[in-house]
Amino acid sequence: MKKSSLYKGCLEPILLRLLKDNGRMYGYQMTQMVKEITKGELNITEGALYPLLHKLEEQGVVETETEMNGNRMRKYYSLTKAGKKHTVNAMDEMKAFMQSLEFIVNPKPIVG
Repeated sequence: MKKSSLYKGCLEPILLRLLKDNGRMYGYQMTQMVKEITKGELNITEGALYPLLHKLEEQGVVETETEMNGNRMRKYYSLTKAGKKHTVNAMDEMKAFMQSLEFIVNPKPIVG
């Protein structure tokens, strides 16, 4: 199994956490930060990143702001008020999911 398939369902909470911790960010910046944090283990492709960001924008979770940077336009993403609440829920879900995986990966003997 490719590692990327394991990460796929975790991409939304990852992006939400980045935005929560860093305020506003542009797409390439997000991909590079995830790559750095995970020591190269997780590489987010544009094909996965931008459709998710657009979906989150449609849902009112993130908002965008466009700015000129040198001679090019750059689109920044940030959490909305609703997005901040959504992030708390997503982190709770992620923690519960990680605990469930821990039970599978390192099962404890049932004493009884």
